[in-house]
Amino acid sequence: MADSAHLSSHASFAGLPPAWPHDVLEANRAAATTRTLVVLDDDPTGTQTVRDIAVITVWDFATLRAELSAAPRCFYILTNSRSLTPSASRSLHLELAENLRAAAAEARRPVVIASRSDSTLRGHYPLETDTLGEVLGPFDATLLMPYFEAGGRYTIDDTHYVATGDRLVPAAETAFARDAAFGYRHSHLPSWVEEKSACQTRAADVATVSLDLIRRGGPDAVAERLRALPRGAVCVVNAAAPGDIEVVAAATLAAEQRGSRFIYRTAASFVAARLGQSPHGILSPDAYRSRSPHGGLTIVGSYVPKTTAQLTRLLAAPDLAAIELHVTDLLQPGRRDTAVASAIARVNSALGAGRDTVVFTSRELITSPDAAASLEIGRRISDALIAVVQGLALTPRYLIAKGGITSSNTATRGLGVRRAIILGQALPGVPVWRLGPEARFPNLGYVVFPGNVGTDTALSDLLRQLRTG
Repeated sequence: MADSAHLSSHASFAGLPPAWPHDVLEANRAAATTRTLVVLDDDPTGTQTVRDIAVITVWDFATLRAELSAAPRCFYILTNSRSLTPSASRSLHLELAENLRAAAAEARRPVVIASRSDSTLRGHYPLETDTLGEVLGPFDATLLMPYFEAGGRYTIDDTHYVATGDRLVPAAETAFARDAAFGYRHSHLPSWVEEKSACQTRAADVATVSLDLIRRGGPDAVAERLRALPRGAVCVVNAAAPGDIEVVAAATLAAEQRGSRFIYRTAASFVAARLGQSPHGILSPDAYRSRSPHGGLTIVGSYVPKTTAQLTRLLAAPDLAAIELHVTDLLQPGRRDTAVASAIARVNSALGAGRDTVVFTSRELITSPDAAASLEIGRRISDALIAVVQGLALTPRYLIAKGGITSSNTATRGLGVRRAIILGQALPGVPVWRLGPEARFPNLGYVVFPGNVGTDTALSDLLRQLRTG
């Protein structure tokens, strides 16, 4: 099946049925208290739509029991599984699921599972949802919802699009689809499921929830559709506006109250809709900028074109200490140690002088035809960035990590974070965490900046706000 051509976003949205006219967020807030939504996040950028929610980076039984005993509506578990090989991700999810099942039973707290992954369709699917199903299932259906408003990711007529200006570009025609580890050929999501499942699930067997049903029928009609799905079905959910995913969230809550069990493979927008959280506005820099006299630090590891464009604009900022790590050096053990030691010394000197500093990897993309080898290359480069963070001798005034894997490794390995609180967003789609007391820099505001979010000036805009806001 040929995927759709580029569309005009204005014309496409204008041609859709009117939005469901009733606000469902208040009802969602009330209904979401009876179970805990546990979001397994394959990189930390999935926290980009919520606030006042905990994120943990470990999943031993005692930690999970402690979280569930407080009966929260939601918490996140940062798995960082997108950086892993398929076998490593499977092992992680088996361990996590066993611990979660035992902890939920002892805490007597019902749980609902969301496997949060990339809104541009990169990640270990269906491996992760299938693995979770082995321990926590069976589930009545797997619901696929890659819609993400702040990133301009829309699903219309079962095809997933990435907004670029006034154009909706089929996801398979973007750079994301050429990812060395998670590339794909189809934007039509039933066909994508068939592709990713190696034909174990045929496109013709994938169910869908249409925008027409969401906008004309509302939560009751969608809930009826979900409850009528064949047992074990995969179902694609269309969404083109926040109200669409809010209606779907209301429908899932209603269906669960009547006994349905779903597993969700979603982007970030569904979680906020499910919790009944409306957009809260952008945080003031004072909410996460420390009083440290030292400079602030930005770490850039993401290689997607959006990040490179943002980095280019950031490097033009005045009085910015720019420290480049050449990836060819980082992949050679003899040169890696020298390059990292030099970067650590330069970073500490710049921060001590009160200068805002950016550490970034050179922009050449080195990959392998083998997906596992490409992941290993990425791991070795990430290890070098983490070594720089571990070498910090001073508390930065702020800390920004750019890219999903980079921000995850910076948090867990560079800063020793085990638990943090999501404060809100520094920019649309850019979450901020308050680090816990166990972290290397307790209570520091930590900006988790996704690689593929924001305008070309987003990083430089954020720097300007942190300097003057």
